[in-house]
Amino acid sequence: MSERKQQVSRRQFLNYTLTGVGGFMGAAMLAPMVRMAVDPVLQPKKEGDFVAVTEVSKLTKEPQRFNFKIEQVDAWYTSEVTKAAWVYKKENDEIVALSPICKHLGCVVNWEGGQGHEDRFYCPCHGGLYEKSGKNVPGTPPLAPLDSYKAKVKDGTLYLGEAVPNMEV
Repeated sequence: MSERKQQVSRRQFLNYTLTGVGGFMGAAMLAPMVRMAVDPVLQPKKEGDFVAVTEVSKLTKEPQRFNFKIEQVDAWYTSEVTKAAWVYKKENDEIVALSPICKHLGCVVNWEGGQGHEDRFYCPCHGGLYEKSGKNVPGTPPLAPLDSYKAKVKDGTLYLGEAVPNMEV
């Protein structure tokens, strides 16, 4: 047997070199993109953030609208967003805080929206109705009850957290 050295031709050398350099450049370009896509998912989430809304002594049995501001973080962009809640006390002094966003098309509901809508939340967009508890009235456009805010009281102040689907109604 003749032992011949395996020689690399110029064409093979250039092919290997360009493939290696191209692969390195491709990896260098993709690494930041992958990092940008994955990094927000790996960030720790803030859970249980509650915002002071009002003093408990100001609450009545009649729903009142309170506006409050939260800090919203979208990936790397932080902004201050104004939210609203309809808040009232039940007969047993339990506090109810409902989101004013209609579950039909996202319009804002009002308390006692006019004649024929006494003691109900009314959505002016398509005539949606909700009971005082937030339960949707059958036969009207909304198919789900209003969302409820997580609420807690500390030192006479009402704090609201995130809105969650209202399953208790």
